[in-house]
Amino acid sequence: MNKKIFVQSLLSLLAFLFLFGCATKAPVELPAFNATQFDTAMYKSKVDNFSIVLDASSSMRHDYMGNSKFVRGKAIAERLNMTIPEMGQMAGLRSFGHAPAVSKELTVLQYGMANYNTADLSKGLANVTAPGGYSPLGTAMDAVGKDLEGLSGVHNAVIIISDGLDMDQKLPMIQGLKDKYGSSICFYPIQVGNAPEGLAFLSEVARIGNCGFLTNADDLLSGDAMATFVEKVFLEKAAAPMKKKMAMKDTDGDGVYDEYDQCPNTPVGAKVNAVGCWSLDNVLFDFDKSVIKPEAYPLLDEVVVILEKNPAMSVELQGHTDNIGSKEYNMGLSMRRANAVADYLVSKGILRNRMATTGYGYSNPVALNGTEFGRALNRRVEIHPY
Repeated sequence: MNKKIFVQSLLSLLAFLFLFGCATKAPVELPAFNATQFDTAMYKSKVDNFSIVLDASSSMRHDYMGNSKFVRGKAIAERLNMTIPEMGQMAGLRSFGHAPAVSKELTVLQYGMANYNTADLSKGLANVTAPGGYSPLGTAMDAVGKDLEGLSGVHNAVIIISDGLDMDQKLPMIQGLKDKYGSSICFYPIQVGNAPEGLAFLSEVARIGNCGFLTNADDLLSGDAMATFVEKVFLEKAAAPMKKKMAMKDTDGDGVYDEYDQCPNTPVGAKVNAVGCWSLDNVLFDFDKSVIKPEAYPLLDEVVVILEKNPAMSVELQGHTDNIGSKEYNMGLSMRRANAVADYLVSKGILRNRMATTGYGYSNPVALNGTEFGRALNRRVEIHPY
């Protein structure tokens, strides 16, 4: 073969392989999440102080089920933060590893220790934007020990979100933290991924903690599952005062006594949460789309049933977007989303004059727009009965 032709063919092949190898699949959208709102009158915190420790080391860059483990781990931290009720606990968020652009420190206290505030911890979590470096979990746990020094209370929880990889030499430092605080500290590792090596390591962390337990991140993606985890780790039922049986009334028949019912005029037949309010998920949309996804049909069909049973009730359909694109474009997109939901309800026999539609653009986010997970939650239509 002519050498020149051979070289050209080789270069063409390499260019093809390069382009093919650089092609990336779109990330898989994580399951929708509706955070449970605990009634703080019915619970008390069994944790005085807690620290969330997030793995941002280089092994978290690896793909797992269509996303990087870092994206999944950060989503777990976000969903955990959205679910824990603010009950006077002291809280902190520590990350370890880091891409150099994020920090050159082995571990960083991104939030706290401070009186727990969901919004402020979320801002700290937004600072952790990319993984990198090795896995200094031991250094992070040693720092957690210093973070807890001088705090009041005797019940401390450490939630470790990690794949558990490349950490063989970290157990003595973790044991040292347990020895320092004894029975007053519990470890709750959450494994991201399913590597047997990581499972073995994090199982040993839970064993050292003695009073905690190991969970897999895949089991905490839904709102109900995360609520169960939060209740088990952070909460216990408050002792209810004795009431005379005759005083316990449920005027609107929703299964929640009037004394605890925060929505006393629940529509007939509506499913309610622990405080008696109609529990409605948001209708979520794909990026730059106003087409209702099939998974939203059961929710909207439930709304149809409730509207049919309550002919005097109307609803407001509030459309929202993420923050990608101009303000003007997103205002129009949010209105199209609200109208799409209205059109669906009309197709099911609900009169259009029972629905008000409003577009808010990206002015009212419910999650951080700095992550794909947060933007997905913001692409929504909320349904508000009136």
